[in-house]
Amino acid sequence: MGTAKSAQLFKKAQKLIPGGVDSPVRAFQAVGGKPLFIKKAKGSKIYDVDGNSYIDYIGSWGPMILGHADPKVGAAIKKAVDSGTSFGASTELEIQLAEIVSDAIPSMEMVRFVSSGTEATMSAIRLARGFTGRDKIIKFAGCYHGHADSLLVKAGSGAATLGVPSSPGVPDATAKDTFNANFNDLASVRKILEKYPKEVACIIVEGMPGNMGVVPPKAGFMEGLRVLATQYKALLIMDEVMSGFRLCYGGAQNIYNITPDLTCLGKVIGGGLPVGAFGGKRKIMEKLAPSGPVYQAGTLSGNPLAMTAGLETLKPLAKKGVYEKLTETTEKLCKGIEERAEARGVKARVNRAGSMFTLFFTDKKLKNVKDVNNCDMDKFSTYFQRMLKNGIYLPPSQYEANFVSLVHSPADIKKTLEAVDKSFKGLK
Repeated sequence: MGTAKSAQLFKKAQKLIPGGVDSPVRAFQAVGGKPLFIKKAKGSKIYDVDGNSYIDYIGSWGPMILGHADPKVGAAIKKAVDSGTSFGASTELEIQLAEIVSDAIPSMEMVRFVSSGTEATMSAIRLARGFTGRDKIIKFAGCYHGHADSLLVKAGSGAATLGVPSSPGVPDATAKDTFNANFNDLASVRKILEKYPKEVACIIVEGMPGNMGVVPPKAGFMEGLRVLATQYKALLIMDEVMSGFRLCYGGAQNIYNITPDLTCLGKVIGGGLPVGAFGGKRKIMEKLAPSGPVYQAGTLSGNPLAMTAGLETLKPLAKKGVYEKLTETTEKLCKGIEERAEARGVKARVNRAGSMFTLFFTDKKLKNVKDVNNCDMDKFSTYFQRMLKNGIYLPPSQYEANFVSLVHSPADIKKTLEAVDKSFKGLK
């Protein structure tokens, strides 16, 4: 089948919606071609408006860990709808989900629900500034924490220089309080802290970077951040919007065995509905309104549909063997990709963390976004388009993670690897 209906809808959308999309990566600009418009999804597959089916490795960018349209999640949401979609008031569901989150991630002694990952990170940074009485923050080049002004900042001329806006509309005055350090480079963090020992409110880092593709932290890096934050009395914020309940039951911090001061969540805890959360130590969270002076609010925060979807998604993930199954499926797929790359003589490597992975077109080890920038982007675009034609739906950017779900079957993996082999042909 062709994609004529998607092309027609894209043309119409461009007249009404900037770029024809509501999130930039959907526009396919990094890989060429026109975006698909999706009509429905079920299990491991999505279906476009032209009737084409694809094995999906985006999974709504991570939350569909149970697969699309999980029957139990869907049934629970439909039942919740009958009682009302939003009250603008408290419900018992918020307490129930907070209990699950806090039990799974002990560092989150108190939790505040919001409606997006951006809202979670933005609020956590405000709270960190309010708690410490400091203004400056440290983030890492290649880590993405949403589109709040203070986070849309690129590096200056050096690791210890103040940031500059990476988007029009971000004031210089906002950018000046954000530093960019180099991921996997503790020395770059230490240099900033030594220069501004009493001005940094927090260090924010992705629990498992997936927004430059999957680039795992090297041994000791996360632990080192914890030590530096404590030494300079800055808060450590772990952005687990992507990694929380994706790598394991809980978050990446459980794997590293460290305790951040604040944690941000999203994706999986919403089961496909718009949900975010931030939380941490009680003494910090109690500075948040209405308990304390740091203001944060949201009309739809903790709404009953989102809380229901989150509860029904997290419950089955607590069962024994769930993450082992996810890891086994993902390992089989990644190993198969590497074997086919070697057989075809393609310079490529696969980075994996739990059920997240990225295929990079390079033969070099990747430790930060500079290394990712040196990958062969043209080769990735060719690969993406070939995979799409073979019925495999991948993230349309080299700088993104792929996600495997619990319902990706052996048949799905087999078909995917067959498509990989065809797509690698001639990619030297």
